[in-house]
Amino acid sequence: MTTFDRRKHILKLVRENQSMKVIDLARLLDVSEGTIRNDLATLDEEQQLLRVRGGAVLREESPNQVWQPPSRIDLNADVKVRIARWAAELIENGDSVLFDDSTTVLRMASFLKDRRNLTVVTNGIEVARALAENTSNTVILIGGILGADGVSVKGTLAEKFLKELHTQRAFVTCSGFSLETGLTETDIHQAHIKAQMIRSAEKTIALIDSSKFGKLGLTPFASTKDIAHIFTDSNVNPQIVEQLYQDGIDLTVCEENTVSSFTLRDKQLTHYRIGFANLDEISAFSIDVRRGLERAAKDASNIDLIVADNQLHGEVALRIADDLIDRGIDLMIEYQIDQTVGSLLMNKFRQADIPVIAVDIPIIGATYFGTDNYNGGFGAGQALGEWISRQWKKRLDGLIVLEEPRAGALPASRIQGQLDGLINVIGSIDESIIYFLDSSNMLEVSQEAMLHLLATLTDKHHLAVLPFNDEAAIGALLATQQVGREADVIIVGQGADRRVREEIRREGSRIIGSTAYMPEKYGGKLIDLALKILRGEPVPPAVYSDNVFIHAGNIEVYYPQH
Repeated sequence: MTTFDRRKHILKLVRENQSMKVIDLARLLDVSEGTIRNDLATLDEEQQLLRVRGGAVLREESPNQVWQPPSRIDLNADVKVRIARWAAELIENGDSVLFDDSTTVLRMASFLKDRRNLTVVTNGIEVARALAENTSNTVILIGGILGADGVSVKGTLAEKFLKELHTQRAFVTCSGFSLETGLTETDIHQAHIKAQMIRSAEKTIALIDSSKFGKLGLTPFASTKDIAHIFTDSNVNPQIVEQLYQDGIDLTVCEENTVSSFTLRDKQLTHYRIGFANLDEISAFSIDVRRGLERAAKDASNIDLIVADNQLHGEVALRIADDLIDRGIDLMIEYQIDQTVGSLLMNKFRQADIPVIAVDIPIIGATYFGTDNYNGGFGAGQALGEWISRQWKKRLDGLIVLEEPRAGALPASRIQGQLDGLINVIGSIDESIIYFLDSSNMLEVSQEAMLHLLATLTDKHHLAVLPFNDEAAIGALLATQQVGREADVIIVGQGADRRVREEIRREGSRIIGSTAYMPEKYGGKLIDLALKILRGEPVPPAVYSDNVFIHAGNIEVYYPQH
C-alpha cells in the first residue's frame, strides 16, 4: 500500500511538471534516493513514465497519460501544461462546463481527477474519454461529423445541439488572438462550434499561450467582450496585460515557478501586488488556503496576487522570496514549514521593506495569522478521551503521537493540547506507552512510520492516535488497514480537510473526528489583514482563525453535502 501510494504520487508529480529529478522526489516524499530509483525503474518497466539519467520524464504513450495528437504534442507543451493546471482550478465539484477539443483542454483532464459530479459537454472525443473515467461525471459528447483526425466532432448538428444547452463556463482555445479581432480560428467549422459554446455558457475562459497573441486565424469567433478570463504564460507582452485590465478581463499568467492573477482595477482604490508562497500544492489543507486567497484577492478589486509553491522545503522558500522581492511585491504572505529559515526569510523581506504575514508557522517580526493550536488540539483530545471512556472503558495500550518537528513550538502546542484534552478525560497516561513519531507533514511518511511501530506492538489492541494534521491521520489509518489492524486504533484529525471529511462520513470509520480550522476561510481574513497593514492601520501581532471539532453528528452543519 505504501509503495503503491508513493508511486502514484510520483506519477502525479511527473505529469504536473513534465519531468522530475531523483533528488527532488526523494526530498518531497522524504525517502531515500535509492527508494526513488527503484520506484522509477518499476514505473519505467510498466511504461508509466520514462526513466532518464537523474530522474524521469513523461512517456508519450503511457497508459496513465491522456492521449495527444502526435502532430501537436510538442507545440509549447510545457506552457500548455501550466495553463491547463491553473485553469482547472476554476472548476469545482458539481459544475457544468463546455470544453473544446484542444490539447490544452485535454491536459486539463489530468488536473480534474479529484473533482466529482461534473457535467461535461465537449466536441473532443479524447477529452470526453479522459473525463468519463471518473464515473461520478456526466460526459456528453456533441453529435456531428467526425473529423479526419479522429479526435473531434464538427458540423451543423453539433451547433444545433449546443443551442439547447446552458452551462456555467466554456473553456476554449484559438489559433490566434488580438485585442482588436479577439479569438480567431483557422478552421471555419471549429470557429462556428466555439462561437456557439460561448453563447451557451455564462462565462468564457480562453486558454491562450503567448505564441498566439498577435496572430490571426481565418475567421473570428469571439471578441474580447465575450471573454471573462484569459490564461496565458509569462511571455505575454506587458502592454497587452495592461489593455486587458482596461477591457475588464481577468488574466492569469502561468510562469514556470509562480502564477500571477490580475483582476480589473478599481481606479478609486490604491492597487497592490501581494506575494503568496504556499506550504505545498499537495495537501488538501494548503490547496484550500490558496484557493480561498485567490477568491478573496479577486473580490478585493485592487490586488494582483502572485502565487508560488514552497514544496515543504526551506531552501525553496528562500529562492521564492528572492524572486518575489525582485518582482516588486508590496506585501508577502508566507506559508512555509521550516521554522529554522524563518529568520532568514524575514531578513530578506525586512531589507526590502516588505511587510510579512506568516501563516500557521510563526516568524519573528511577521504578523501571525493562523490557528489557536492549543485550543483546537484540546477539543480533539477531549473527544478522543470521551470515545475511549465509552468504548474501551478508559483502557489504553498505547498512545501514538505523530509530530512535525520542523514546524516549531506553536504548532507543537496543537499536540500538547490534544494530550492535555485526552488526560483531562481519562486521567494520567503512563509515559512508557506513549510513542512519538515524525510524520514530516506527509501521508506517506506517517504511514511508513506507523507500519514500523505496529510491527512492534503486535499484542496491543487499544491504540489511540494523536496527529499533527490530517495527512498524518490518514497515513496512520492506511497503515492499520494495510496490516488488517484497523479495529485496534482510534484516531482524531487536525484540519478536517476534504479527505478526512469523507472518512468521517464513512460508517464505522476509526477517524472519529477532526478539528476544522476552516482553511477555505483563510483567504478573506488574510486579504483583510494585508490591506490593513498596507494602509498603515494598526493590527495585532497575532490574528487567530476559528476552529470547531467536526464529527459525524455535526459535519452536515458545517460541511453540508450538496
